[in-house]
Amino acid sequence: MTDTLDDAALLRYARQILLPEIDIAGQQALAAGRVLIIGMGGLGCPAAQYLAAAGVGNLTVCDGDQVDLSNLQRQILYGEADLGRPKALAARDRLRAMNQQIRVSAWVESAQPESLAAALDTHDVVLDCTDNFGSRHAINRACRNAGKPLVSAAAIRWEGQLAVFDFRVSESACYACLYPDGVEDTEDTCSRSGVLGPLLGVLGSMQAAEAIRLLCTGHSPLAGQLLLVDAQSWQWRQIALRRDPACGVCA
Repeated sequence: MTDTLDDAALLRYARQILLPEIDIAGQQALAAGRVLIIGMGGLGCPAAQYLAAAGVGNLTVCDGDQVDLSNLQRQILYGEADLGRPKALAARDRLRAMNQQIRVSAWVESAQPESLAAALDTHDVVLDCTDNFGSRHAINRACRNAGKPLVSAAAIRWEGQLAVFDFRVSESACYACLYPDGVEDTEDTCSRSGVLGPLLGVLGSMQAAEAIRLLCTGHSPLAGQLLLVDAQSWQWRQIALRRDPACGVCA
């Protein structure tokens, strides 16, 4: 996709072009944007859909798992016909069908430190939509080393969180400042404790919103902030993150 907007693109994206923070220049920035989405589960599915719909010109979806029946309650890109297919391929095909003017690439593996380093060279923004501490720490370290903005979210039961780590800013806190590496043994999981599907949809959509904002404006109001939500009461809290001088990644 080129960064030139034809009449069809102007009509398609008219509602967001009307926003002064986006306008024509922002839409062109989206068309030229390159976003890597790691984890095509309950967070990655809505995030990818909104980014494709918004006209982000280059999307890479990364996941090493296959679609399982238990996924369909919350992973809304997939249907029963996708059962057994690699998630990355099923997501790629659905996103291409949604918007044929963008490029969507599938990365059919779990992101590893070595492959992450190479992938980040060709992307502007990374969305961490994974569901385990090991992957989150690997993504955090790779984005820190590459100086790429990272939009991270997680949810379990009725609780969720969202944070933006803008590693273009040298003093930015990182994920390991919040959750030190090595806590995997105490990790809770959705497969054991459950999760509300629509909460994942809310947080994944917010990840997409921050990626759009970063591409269009170059900054996010959530940079250096942790946003917490309790969906049982719909109470929200925002906490400022501080760099940990003892952090093993960014200290």
